[in-house]
Amino acid sequence: MSDRRRVAFLCLGVMGGPMAGHLARAGHAVTVYNRTRSRAEAWLRAHAEGDVRVAATPAEAAQGAEVVFACTGADPDLREITLGPSGAFGAMSAGTLFVDHTTASAGLARTLAEEGARRGIGCLDAPVSGGQAGAENGSLTIMIGGDEADYRRAIPLLECYARKHLLLGPAGQGQLAKMVNQICIAGLLQALSEGLLFAERAGLDARRVVEVISQGAAGSWQMSNRAESMIEGRFDFGFAVDWMRKDLGMAIEAARAVGAPLPITQQVDRRYAAVQAEGGGRLDTSSLILALRQEIDGAGREDGD
Repeated sequence: MSDRRRVAFLCLGVMGGPMAGHLARAGHAVTVYNRTRSRAEAWLRAHAEGDVRVAATPAEAAQGAEVVFACTGADPDLREITLGPSGAFGAMSAGTLFVDHTTASAGLARTLAEEGARRGIGCLDAPVSGGQAGAENGSLTIMIGGDEADYRRAIPLLECYARKHLLLGPAGQGQLAKMVNQICIAGLLQALSEGLLFAERAGLDARRVVEVISQGAAGSWQMSNRAESMIEGRFDFGFAVDWMRKDLGMAIEAARAVGAPLPITQQVDRRYAAVQAEGGGRLDTSSLILALRQEIDGAGREDGD
């Protein structure tokens, strides 16, 4: 392919692995790094038909790459793979581009952009939405902060795994937009949990209710993709409560800084804390209904005392 690029992808979790795979299948030369070497080697075997290899450190992966991607867990992990002793920034030459798909703090995004500018490296904070299925299907939505010229350079690569991407402003704006995304999801899951519990207590067939209302104004991605599993009580998949609490914590902190009240988001965060306290930190975020049911049942027992 005429626009073939040499890229690196740091961290191959449930999101990063599929995204790196799309880049390899599109014909780009992809070097990957993952803290657990066995996962990187498994990814290599799965994409052996492409121009792919595994590096031992983020710096080794970034050496010679035109664009370096990352998708890790949280701020400390991101700092380590970029600015740590074996971090990618130390090996990236002036003129290269760093695209970060981690959901991280806006403050760290700005720090990386400033450090990148000092080294002549372009930086985009580009958190994603769409979950594991979106990563695997190449249908992610990407919210981006950074420079217009850097964004334009990244577009052909982003389109390997995104159905929608948009530059929203300077460094940090992508992360702030992802906070808006998580705030909205929290509210939707709260409403869906309440609606399903109401249907249950009112003697309705919840499945039939969802079948009809999902086609009207109440419809949402959460209703279409999570209502059935919530009714069945299945939560061992999807986006984990632990990660959602990390994201909501950043949103609540940022909201305090700008004077934006988030009463529902804070309420939902407390309920997720209750799910964690019961050992459900790795359950899907739709497990919010468990905390709500526990509250209702607890209130009922107190009323009966």
